[in-house]
Amino acid sequence: MGQTRSKELVKISIRCKAWQRNLISQAADRLGCTRSDFVLESACRRAEEVLLDQTFFALDAKGFAALQAMLDQPLAPNDCLRRTLKARSPWGTTAADASVASDGERMK
Repeated sequence: MGQTRSKELVKISIRCKAWQRNLISQAADRLGCTRSDFVLESACRRAEEVLLDQTFFALDAKGFAALQAMLDQPLAPNDCLRRTLKARSPWGTTAADASVASDGERMK
């Protein structure tokens, strides 16, 4: 089901309630883009999430066991992971605050 990306523009029309339009307009204004650009970008992002979330791939028993073994292995500490765990979230905590190893020690 491959999609080719054409430069041809097509029109999409949707109906919504006034409060929905106002909400979308407010968000688009905050980002400095048009309502159309905001809606299109948001819809495309959501479509990609849905499609990627439902991608199917088949493995034989040996391949599945190998995949499970990889997923069960903890990540080796590295600079990128350390920076990510130390980064502040919008709500003011770090991933390291919430991520304590099973022996009670934080990742160093």
